[in-house]
Amino acid sequence: MTAPPDDCLARNEWICGAYLSSRREILWDAVLQHLQLTVVSVLLGLIIAVPLALAARRWRWASAPVLGLTTVLYTIPSLAMFSLLLPVYGLSASLVIAGLVLYSLTLLVRNLLAGLRAVPEETRRAARGMGYGPIRLLLGVELPLALPAAMAGLRIATVSAVSLVTVGAIVGHGGLGNLIYSGMNTYFKAQVLTASVLCVIIAIAADLLLLGVQRLLTPWTRV
Repeated sequence: MTAPPDDCLARNEWICGAYLSSRREILWDAVLQHLQLTVVSVLLGLIIAVPLALAARRWRWASAPVLGLTTVLYTIPSLAMFSLLLPVYGLSASLVIAGLVLYSLTLLVRNLLAGLRAVPEETRRAARGMGYGPIRLLLGVELPLALPAAMAGLRIATVSAVSLVTVGAIVGHGGLGNLIYSGMNTYFKAQVLTASVLCVIIAIAADLLLLGVQRLLTPWTRV
């Protein structure tokens, strides 16, 4: 028996409006999980990266170990990373988040440290001459001037996290990756394409959002 001409699901087509309408709730839940995993992992990575970058800037001897360790972590394959973290976190969303946090550190620490090091020394001396203490100098001068480089790292880390979340499908916590994984196993074309396109849309939207935030926070960089 042949599929009806208007039944794209039965014909297993790549582009199928019926899939979007019939799986709306499934897609929405997957998108929400994808966003949650991405946002939490990037925020935690940023919380860890800031003190690491400050320590590497403050003590030169700490720079090589910090950069070296974060670089080594980034080179570990995702499947191997999850396997190493499995005894600690089990088959949970925390396993995926922990892996994404470790992967984000290289991009966040390197760019933040580069931004801090790029602050002109004469600017620091001028601020000290105006009575700025170490904390006020950091918060009022150094971090604002380091924002363009830091935001560039944050944008790359976020887009990378959106992509890497899909690997979490191997433990059942991959957001849209769950749909891609199950769709590939059953050769469900519409599901694979739709979930993949949504991942790309999320990555582009996140990058544009962070770019807008960067422009708001650094008006002096606008041409």
